[in-house]
Amino acid sequence: MPDPFAGVFSGVSDPGERAAAITPSDTADLPETPKSLYVGTGGDIAMIGDNEPSGSVPVIWRNVPAGAIVPFRPRRIRATDTTAADIVAIY
Repeated sequence: MPDPFAGVFSGVSDPGERAAAITPSDTADLPETPKSLYVGTGGDIAMIGDNEPSGSVPVIWRNVPAGAIVPFRPRRIRATDTTAADIVAIY
C-alpha cells in the first residue's frame, strides 16, 4: 500500500508510526524515547522524563486509567512504584 506521507518529516506531535511493549526497569533507560505511551491496564506509572538529569527522582503519575494515551516522553519507566501494566511506547 502506498504511503502518501512517506517523504514527510514526523514531528513529536504527529501520530505514531511504530509501537513496542515496555518492560519497566529500575536501572535501564528505554532504548528509544517515545512520542507518548498507551496504558493497557490502569494504575500508577513512575517515570523519569527524557530531559531530566542523571540521578533524577521519578514522578509518579497516579491512577492513569486503562486505555489512556499519556503525552509524555520518558527515558525510563521504573518498575518500583509502577502498578500500571501493558504499557506500549508509541514512536
